[in-house]
Amino acid sequence: MLKILLFIIKSIAYGLALALVILLFFPKLTGISLPAWQHVAEQSEPAPLSYARAVRKAAPAVVNVYTRSRVIDPRGLRPRSIERQELGSGVIMSANGYILTNHHVVSGADHIEVALQDGRWLEAVLIGQDVISDLAVLYVQADNLPVIPQNTELEPQVGDVVLAIGNPLNLGQTITQGIISANGNNGLSSRGYIDFMRMDAAINKGNSGGALVNTNGTLVGINAAAFQLQNQEIQGIFFAVPYQLAQNIMQKLIKHGRVTRSHLGVSGDAVVNAAGDRLVSTGQKMYGLALTAINPGGPADEADLQVGDVILKIAGEQFDDTRQALNLIAETAPDTELVLTIDRNGQIIEVPTIVRELRRG
Repeated sequence: MLKILLFIIKSIAYGLALALVILLFFPKLTGISLPAWQHVAEQSEPAPLSYARAVRKAAPAVVNVYTRSRVIDPRGLRPRSIERQELGSGVIMSANGYILTNHHVVSGADHIEVALQDGRWLEAVLIGQDVISDLAVLYVQADNLPVIPQNTELEPQVGDVVLAIGNPLNLGQTITQGIISANGNNGLSSRGYIDFMRMDAAINKGNSGGALVNTNGTLVGINAAAFQLQNQEIQGIFFAVPYQLAQNIMQKLIKHGRVTRSHLGVSGDAVVNAAGDRLVSTGQKMYGLALTAINPGGPADEADLQVGDVILKIAGEQFDDTRQALNLIAETAPDTELVLTIDRNGQIIEVPTIVRELRRG
């Protein structure tokens, strides 16, 4: 009797185990749906790569800029005045109404309006503009303005993914994506597009003045222009004003209405030794800036600097490259005396030099 009972129990156990295996691995054979928790492993997928969060943070602070101006129409026998309309983009930089855009977007405009993404249209006042950096500051009077996320300590890297936000061809706000290929010059010695940040996020007519943000939605630059060569089709090279430079320019335009840059009136080469051997590799350490030309009547000429002098320090500060040296000079207030430490034919001397404002044209 005991043997029969054990046989029955074993048979039931084997049957239950077989049924469980069939239920777990071949559920379709039974016609029974598995509980939801048992489908988790089958249904789980990696989240899709998305920049939606960055766009939600940054896009509301990117505005459409519309300008109107009167120009002379050269067509016809008699010149006549016509109204010209242009468009671009802008970035709300502060809650008190300051907006950054490009100089070329608002240059010569008689009337400027901005359209916010929440539907508001506001009249804008031009506070100041800077041709070299291609930047302009607008002001609007409004409440509850969305402000672009900013981080003054941010250091974008070559290879970072970036998003360009603007209003290309007046199609409405559009986002293009790319990577940074060159960081650009953050200092006032920037010579315009040649020293700007480069990236391959597409910039079309109307994108100018819009925001270039990283994948956190933080501002890294102000979109400026596409690289162009006459009779050549160029793809994948676009320019943006680096954020730190744009912020610096904006503060100067708000405070003074213009940007001043100082200069020495010299040309020079980075050298690796007192003999004047030129620096040719990033692996070499810069010794100083060797002067190759001095502008007659310029600040360096007035200070009796000579061709062949090697600048080692500026106001006691050493520099690692030519760009840093030029920034130290450009960012010094005009008519300020700088003491230059010079290597002249092997003799280290100090030369007081008064820098002057760099003027265009």
